[in-house]
Amino acid sequence: MPSDNSRTAQNVDILSRLVFPGQQDDHGPYPENPANLYPLLQRVSDLSAVELADFLCLADAHHVTVRALEALQRSASALPGHDRIRSWCESTLAHEGARIAHAVKNLVPICAALEAAGAQVAVIKSLDHWPDLGSDLDLYTDGDESTVLRVMAQQFDAVQETRSWGDRLANKWNFKLPDLPELVEIHVRYLGQTGEQKALARRVLERSVTRTVGGHSFRVPAPEERVLISTLQRMYRHLYFRLCDMTDFAALLNDRAIDFSELRRAADLGGIWPGVATFLLLIVEYVNSYGGQLEIPREVLAAVPSPRLRVHLGGKFLRVSKGPAAGLFGSQLLNAGRHADFRALYRLPLLPPLAISAFLAYRFTGNDKGVW
Repeated sequence: MPSDNSRTAQNVDILSRLVFPGQQDDHGPYPENPANLYPLLQRVSDLSAVELADFLCLADAHHVTVRALEALQRSASALPGHDRIRSWCESTLAHEGARIAHAVKNLVPICAALEAAGAQVAVIKSLDHWPDLGSDLDLYTDGDESTVLRVMAQQFDAVQETRSWGDRLANKWNFKLPDLPELVEIHVRYLGQTGEQKALARRVLERSVTRTVGGHSFRVPAPEERVLISTLQRMYRHLYFRLCDMTDFAALLNDRAIDFSELRRAADLGGIWPGVATFLLLIVEYVNSYGGQLEIPREVLAAVPSPRLRVHLGGKFLRVSKGPAAGLFGSQLLNAGRHADFRALYRLPLLPPLAISAFLAYRFTGNDKGVW
């Protein structure tokens, strides 16, 4: 029987092959034909009920449940003898689809109420994964905190979750709404783990675009700000990727939707251009290892401090080495000094002790929520 780590690695491999357009086996890339997913379908069919539940849990953790299971379902429907997996996919997708539709429907009045109160709002991160959706709903607003707290409490009976030290530094709040399983996380006026990003945050609304999902229209960040927000999350905070990050931004690169000159201009504002370049390189290398053909411009590659850096599986996620990440943090801090960005200079030095406190809290209690 394979170990838990071995099973996780196998499941991440299966999910990667399902969700990337350039998926391949030992004989080369698959053409666009559900029957060619047969080797993956067979691997999933061989899983026991317990192993199938673990597989689904991992897909959910990586926010690729819909994309992975839709591919499996097409294959199972095209080939005889796989009714068990086809039925499992159908029922799981129906349940997940209902959850997502309910969450998106609830986002509409929240955004409308904040806008009506004078707080412009954009949905960040959550809709990047469409047709999947994450485990919480993220918003950014330029409104003040009193407006946000009043609207959420008075109009939605929202209960404010206890804020961690990290939440306070980042100037964000989490709300629990009746009849909504997902938390609503609202970033107020600033971005970054310590709330150091003021100029970048302004761009989210200034350059926002309209996107329609599930029949509802939302303001969302432009592609360049999507990259910046996810870079801050992955390269300067969590230091791990989910498969949804890989496939979301692979799609942007495939569609040539990113204006790299504009991206560089914005990243330089926040001192995170090396982190942005590294973020994109890690996506390209991972997706291309599964048969993708992604490319990024030479000037982006030139900005990567550690060109040989790759993600590695650690636990459930694709981890980034802490050494290069520390270098990115140092570069961001130096940039703040060069540009006399006093907000960043005051806040960024708080990040290392916060991270150490979170590590110690997790080590001794198994929970870092009060810190991170």
